[in-house]
Amino acid sequence: MRTAYGVETVRAAERDLMARLPEGALMQRAAAGLAAACADLLGRGDGRSRGRVYGSRVVLLVGSGDNGGDALYAGARLARRGAGVTAVLLAPERAHAAGLAALRRAGGRTVEITGADADADAGTGTAAVAAVRRADLVVDGIVGIGGTGGLRPEAVPLAEAAERSGATVVAVDLPSGVDADTGEVRGTALRADLTVTFGTHKPGLLVDPAREYAGSVRLVGIGLDLPAEPELEALQHADVARLLPVPGAESDKYRRGVVGVAAGSARYPGAAVLAVAGALRGGAGAVRYAGPAARDVIARFPETLVSDRGPKHAGRVQAWVVGPGAGDDAGPVAEVLAADVPVLIDADGLRLADASAVRARSAPTLLTPHTGEAAALLGVEREEVEAGRLAAARELAARYGATVLLKGSTTLVADPGNGSADGKGTAVRVNPTGTSWLATAGSGDVLSGLAGSLLAAGLPARDAGSAAAYLHGLAGRRAADGAPVGAHDVAEAIPGAWRDVTRG
Repeated sequence: MRTAYGVETVRAAERDLMARLPEGALMQRAAAGLAAACADLLGRGDGRSRGRVYGSRVVLLVGSGDNGGDALYAGARLARRGAGVTAVLLAPERAHAAGLAALRRAGGRTVEITGADADADAGTGTAAVAAVRRADLVVDGIVGIGGTGGLRPEAVPLAEAAERSGATVVAVDLPSGVDADTGEVRGTALRADLTVTFGTHKPGLLVDPAREYAGSVRLVGIGLDLPAEPELEALQHADVARLLPVPGAESDKYRRGVVGVAAGSARYPGAAVLAVAGALRGGAGAVRYAGPAARDVIARFPETLVSDRGPKHAGRVQAWVVGPGAGDDAGPVAEVLAADVPVLIDADGLRLADASAVRARSAPTLLTPHTGEAAALLGVEREEVEAGRLAAARELAARYGATVLLKGSTTLVADPGNGSADGKGTAVRVNPTGTSWLATAGSGDVLSGLAGSLLAAGLPARDAGSAAAYLHGLAGRRAADGAPVGAHDVAEAIPGAWRDVTRG
């Protein structure tokens, strides 16, 4: 499992460790890991770097904090291996003195940023911008984890030059201009090919939009002693395998769990079919369908138990999925919310569900909005949710007293209390699987059925949502394989994804 901790937690752990180490030892650990990562890139040669450290051109973009110090010490190590290293100092009077001295002793040179650089455009050739354009590798040490907002004006031309240069860009701890705690990007940020982060992942490295700027992420251990409960966590194959239900020798279809699906309408019968498709592949023993699309469901999945009398009279279930393709009929949503079993609410159900009824439930509730639905529930613009996905998921979970699976480029699963001020909330989960080809009609219906089936099999809402998102993302990758894919293809790929996970 990958874990991420917030800035204050990381800083506290760093202070504790520095108190036990010789002065400067922690920065040297970080710089050693950073230099090794840079050397690996230069030595590998990927069409943008020269294929060796000796004789390569390395430019360090150096800010005023310890982040800049890490870059300077790493640059000194590369210079001793024969690289030509130039440090562009954005705040010369506040550059890390010891790191700067180390770089100069190793033969590195420095260039100070000037007012002319701040006004430079693609056609000018000031020393700092020109150095970046000639570089094989650019190290972004402008702003560390304490930075807020986008890059300052004097750094923007350097960031733009780095992106246009064709050089490989390596970010120190996280890309400059992104928010370490939230993943927000408020202004210009420097896009990296590789981020070398120290001690632990930071939330912004796992959550979009900041995640897009990080490129690949390499974690360098520096000996931090961190709390047991992280702020974010991302499950891996082994974690999901431990969650998935496995029938025993005495299992029958009812002991394995029965999931009810109240979905579809005369206008949207396909939503019912796709939700049932996901449910049948999610580990429950049987699927009951209650809704107006029974004929379509049976035609595609004859093993489904169907009823046309509504959820209240459909028979016993261990969990309900309600909402996909429901149109404007709020009746089934109200009936399902009144049931004393776990309930997953998706799509139209999110709009039709009474918020007070959701909050009043004693059984678990899982909401699965996409970005637009989340924005409508919160009463904000879609762009606000996209810019602050982590905050939106937490706010929805708190407002509804429910677990929230916020779908999108970064899928998040948040319980009520996540990120609470007292630190007692469980970690928000970030789904690491998926593909942009999953942005297709009906894909979310398949996910809802899959998660609902896992709820019926006995998983808590947080685990059911997390495992379903993981499998759904893997199934999407398998089904698409680099080409357009339909939601039915994703459903059919779930068993293969399940086998991938459980076989390691």
